[in-house]
Order: sequence, then structure tokens, then C-alpha cells
Amino acid sequence: MATLNIKSLPDSLYRKLKARAKRNHRSLSQEVTHILTKVVEEPEPLCILELRGLGKERWKGIDAAEHVEAERRSWG
Repeated sequence: MATLNIKSLPDSLYRKLKARAKRNHRSLSQEVTHILTKVVEEPEPLCILELRGLGKERWKGIDAAEHVEAERRSWG
């Protein structure tokens, strides 16, 4: 496994990383690895079937067709 050394890391950033690691019950090294992994790795593509029901609370009581028409009219 590779080793990464970071020079001139601002003290404030170090303190924030250390606090975040503590909150997440990780070592500083584990936390930085976790953050870098999330940023660098490409997300898995979503399947349309996984979206079923998503956001239904927001659309409760709203007629979708009327909403689309209102949006289209606002385009001018």
C-alpha cells in the first residue's frame, strides 16, 4: 500500500480533519482516505427503477401536468 505525505498543511485544516475523524470514529489517516475515496471514485450509475417513489413527499397534492405547464409558460 502506498504512503502519501502532505507538506504545508494549514493548521486549521489539520484540526478540522482531526475533529471530523473523531466524530466518525476513525483515525486521521482513515478519515483522509475515506474523503479522498469519495471524491476520486466515480459514482455508480443510478437505475431508473431505484428512483421509484423518490421525492413523493414534495409532490404530494401537486398535479404534475399542471406543474409542467406552469413551468413551460414561465419560459416566456
